Amino acid sequence: MSLPLMIFAAGKGTRMAPLTDVTPKPLIAVGGQTLLDRALVQARQAGAGPVVVNIHHLGQQIRDHIAGQDIVVSDESDLLLETGGGLRKALPLLGPGPVITMNPDVVWTGPNPLPPLLAAWDDARMDALLMLVPISRTHGRTGGGDFSLGSGNRLIRKGDLVYGGVQIIRPDRLAEIDAQVFSLNRLWDLMIAEGRAHGLIHAGEWCDVGRPDCIPLAEALLDG
Repeated sequence: MSLPLMIFAAGKGTRMAPLTDVTPKPLIAVGGQTLLDRALVQARQAGAGPVVVNIHHLGQQIRDHIAGQDIVVSDESDLLLETGGGLRKALPLLGPGPVITMNPDVVWTGPNPLPPLLAAWDDARMDALLMLVPISRTHGRTGGGDFSLGSGNRLIRKGDLVYGGVQIIRPDRLAEIDAQVFSLNRLWDLMIAEGRAHGLIHAGEWCDVGRPDCIPLAEALLDG
């Protein structure tokens, strides 16, 4: 199964300052490869497409970086829309039906997280399927977990599972949200209430690359 894919690359990267004063966070290198390129490699390995990247902060640098590749840009230069608003703006570029979304500011070990998500997706009973990581297998994470899993791997708010930043989601209900700028958390809440949001546990480890001190943690993880 192949699905369209959106990479969230528009954020200001304030936690990564001062590096993001001059470089957008997706173009920061970890282990000799930019975070954006790492996400694109995973997308291509999984056969995902079309691929859409949204831009805002220092967006021209991202445009220049992906020039000549088969990638479509969703431009949020005028207003940063957050994940929910950004996905809704990009829908005409992605097409109808479920989409994969990726946060590029993370590093994974173990299997590419996309093929297991695609294999586990059940169109009849799921509106969202999130890749989760037990907090004991995370690096660079501050705070607790995000979710736990109930019967049928349905999502429950709070627990020791961390959202890894990769999911399959059905965007139809974005139309029900009045706000222009909003997080996908609002869409998840609608789906969780109806038992239509599910989780899958990643088999490897994961690092949040949100702060400068996370870069050496991620590189050490990749070095094994």
